[in-house]
Amino acid sequence: MSDASPNTPKWEKGELTMERTGLFLLTLISMASLDLLQAADAQKLSEAKETDPRLHADGKGWRLDKAKITDPARPRVLLIGDSILSGYHKDVLKALEGRAYVDVWVNPYHQSEHYNKLLAEVLEHGPYDVVHFNMGLHGWPVGRIKEGTFEPLTKAFVEVIKAKLPKARIIWASSTPVLMGGESKALDPEINGNILEQNRMAAKVMGEMSVPINDFYSLLVGRLELARGGRDKFHWTPPAYKVLAEAAIASILQALPAKPQP
Repeated sequence: MSDASPNTPKWEKGELTMERTGLFLLTLISMASLDLLQAADAQKLSEAKETDPRLHADGKGWRLDKAKITDPARPRVLLIGDSILSGYHKDVLKALEGRAYVDVWVNPYHQSEHYNKLLAEVLEHGPYDVVHFNMGLHGWPVGRIKEGTFEPLTKAFVEVIKAKLPKARIIWASSTPVLMGGESKALDPEINGNILEQNRMAAKVMGEMSVPINDFYSLLVGRLELARGGRDKFHWTPPAYKVLAEAAIASILQALPAKPQP
């Protein structure tokens, strides 16, 4: 006869019921499914393409780098941008270490319905408390963004964030200047002219939607000596990226939710 009383919990008897077995298996299946979905997302994002060789990723490639979360109460930040983000994101991560988890989405996209759809998918990795974004260097070639659609698509991009993250603070950063290349540290009249016009239209949308602006363009247009130069018309040296990082850090810290009182 067993010494166990009728009220002894089954786990104390060494028995594993079918119900517990089922729950355990469901948990394993759910965890495996989540890992597979996240791996598929990462693969899809890493397969992003840019056909213009001048607009290379300038780093580890197009990707979504996710922070490892150990404290669910800590705020979360999403940085979105093109190859310029590859240049300054490390300083942002270092400054926010211990204060916020930072995910980084470096991509070659420009205003489009496709980009807005991808954005909605990436935001599922949240929730995020702050989203700091830029898009522009890949949209300047004529024909990539149909005439008359830049502002509506930009507005729709912000609306996706607001719909998915109604409590998040959003910050937009303008696109950086584009130079002639070679030894000349002068602005490219054609490409930079397009960048200026797109910055103007985007700033108009941000004003209408009450989105704060980090004016990356103005921060660097007076410091063209910090441009990388040579055959690279678009990218910058470490001191320039430090300037952008400091601006991003200041705006993100201001936007982060206040720490709860002990």
